[in-house]
Order: sequence, then structure tokens, then C-alpha cells
Amino acid sequence: MIVQRKKDPLDAGARAQLHRFGRKRERHCRNAAQQPWYQGSSIASRAGTLSGGNKQKLVLAKWLAMQPKIMIFDEPTRGIDIGAKAEIYRLMHVLADAGVAVLMISSDMEEVIGVSDRVAVCNEGQISGILMKDQLDQENVLLLAVGKSAR
Repeated sequence: MIVQRKKDPLDAGARAQLHRFGRKRERHCRNAAQQPWYQGSSIASRAGTLSGGNKQKLVLAKWLAMQPKIMIFDEPTRGIDIGAKAEIYRLMHVLADAGVAVLMISSDMEEVIGVSDRVAVCNEGQISGILMKDQLDQENVLLLAVGKSAR
């Protein structure tokens, strides 16, 4: 009887590249764990065992490892506790202060007003107006949302 081994689909170069990727991923995890906004238990924790807030922060850490010039947050605090919300808001401010363009999409008006420097309000799929920080209040947002002019 002759036993024939299947050829390994990974050549030595590919295997070395995968090994480097693993080291790079570990380095990114360690860097994220040292950030002031991260308060997870351990970088060895499995993602499925983390709380909702720490899962959100894990996702952010993955994206931040790529050193983006723009970050889009879509409902970033939905379903997480108030402490994790504060950390995510703090991170958004740190990113903005570092020159990263931060775009937040949220249906929570209080969140939008409390966090934003500038808000684009839509009505029927079109931007009906842009409010700067000094114009930003519930009344102006609602006026623009129904197609009227802000005061």
C-alpha cells in the first residue's frame, strides 16, 4: 500500500507571511490594550466572552490599527452601558484632536447634540441643513428634519 501525502498548499513564503501576520496582530492587540480607552480584562480573552461595550472597543481597535484618516461611527453606542458610551465618546474626541475626520451617524438626538461639532440634518434623503456647535439644539435639528429653516 502506498500512502501519498497531499501537497501543502502553503509554500514557505506564505507560511512565513502568516507567521508575521500573527505577530503583527498580537502587537496591535497589545497596543490597543495599553490605550486609555480600553479597559478589557485581557488580550487573551475570546471576543465572544466580552461585554457589549468591550466588543465595540475590540472592533474599534481593529480599525484603529490601520491608522485611518476618517472613521465612520454608525450608531456607535447602541446597546452598550453608559460607562462604555463615555469611553467611546472620549475616543471619538481623541481621534478628532489627532486630526482624524470623525463621522457619527446616530438616531439619538441627545447623543448627536452632546458629541458633535457640526451636524448635517436630512429630510427626505437630502441634507436640509448643517448646524454648527453654537446653533445646535433640538429645536433647530427638528426644524431641519421636517424641511423648515433653522432659526
